Amino acid sequence: MEGLYEINMISTFFRLLLALICGGILGIERGKKNRPAGFRTYMLVCVASAMVMITNQYIADMYSTGDPSRMGAQVISGIGFLGAGTIIVTGRNKVTGLTTAAGLWASACIGLTIGVGFYSGAIIGCGMIYIAMALLHGVDNRITLLTKEVTVYIEFSSIKNLSAFLGYVKHHNMKVVELELIKSNELTETIVGGVFTLKLLEKTQYVDVIELLGKAEGVCSIEEI
Repeated sequence: MEGLYEINMISTFFRLLLALICGGILGIERGKKNRPAGFRTYMLVCVASAMVMITNQYIADMYSTGDPSRMGAQVISGIGFLGAGTIIVTGRNKVTGLTTAAGLWASACIGLTIGVGFYSGAIIGCGMIYIAMALLHGVDNRITLLTKEVTVYIEFSSIKNLSAFLGYVKHHNMKVVELELIKSNELTETIVGGVFTLKLLEKTQYVDVIELLGKAEGVCSIEEI
């Protein structure tokens, strides 16, 4: 076992294999949800991060110079560019990809941990991160089930329905705290869309709010954000 903490062929193979497995475990969960970064992306990030730390340790041992954590620090900051690429802001101001970006960063951290030979920390960390990403998804949904503020994208058949909708919202004890109208690119298009942030007087189930807003006059479609 002591040989696994030194830089040699066996320890290098073991570290990279463990990084491949840990990255794959996290990537499978994202891949099932059809996210931008999935199985192979997570494995590549984790293995490459492990390689960086192995190389850093090799340089420090071989030449007895340099900071053993210097290259790892660059991975921590540099992975942010890859993570940012998975965060998407749609035309309706809907932000997606935050969990995937955080997962990529976490995968890189696991790779660094494995690369430096801290196996127990990497395995425990991988298990906890997987639990947070996969098994606690339902808990997250329950937390957000009851809300006092909702943001929705709504399309109206005409701009005239907008004022009626504002009155409808006020009548049902809701207040518009933010409104952004989105014009159609088609000149012949009469449908008007808007992103509404509504404040409720008391916590209400998200589904009930969406259903209530959908019954307003002139609403063609409604989508939660």
